[in-house]
Amino acid sequence: MIQSTPAIDTLRARYLSAQLSGNRQEALRLLVDEGLLCGVPLQELHLEVIQAAQYEIGRLWQENSISVAQEHLATAISQYVLAHLYRHLPRDPANGKVVMMACVEGELHEVGARMASDFLEMAGFDVRFLGANVPADHLARMVRETPPNLLALSVTMPFHMPQVREAVRKVREVSPSLPIAVGGLAFDWGPVLEEELAVAFFGKSVRELVAAACRTLGV
Repeated sequence: MIQSTPAIDTLRARYLSAQLSGNRQEALRLLVDEGLLCGVPLQELHLEVIQAAQYEIGRLWQENSISVAQEHLATAISQYVLAHLYRHLPRDPANGKVVMMACVEGELHEVGARMASDFLEMAGFDVRFLGANVPADHLARMVRETPPNLLALSVTMPFHMPQVREAVRKVREVSPSLPIAVGGLAFDWGPVLEEELAVAFFGKSVRELVAAACRTLGV
């Protein structure tokens, strides 16, 4: 587990300030010039800076300290930064396994799923990232037409739990034996569905997801 340090705490606070002021160039500069180029591992930047800042943005939005527009602006900055950091991902040798990653229908929060996709790629998986708001029927069709070795579903808001159930049901109709992982912040807040869904992985930690994918697929 990554332990935060005073230097990382300061970097996170400055990154969050750049998000709240809408300064995406400063946000990227911080993570590259004062992060990567100073030897901070990319995984640490993902988890201790970007993810932690996004959690704080979510808290501020829940408390009505920032508007929906401000939350969208801050999140768009994190998406911009993740896209630029993508080319710097350290990658293990390809393991030959394909993971399909998607946010369930109605779920518009895709930063967590994008970050999880990056961690899976770093571990050598070939990731097909479908992004936000993927309807269950279309997801099942994609699984049928281009079968992955593992399907990972992301959900951030707990009121999208019914869509998780529907996605799992639809996919199992076309691929009964396909391993499915479900994760996201919603599982901190919402009801526990692990036994009901009978999935290969259930939770929110990207590191645990990678470990579960490796176990499940034997890599």
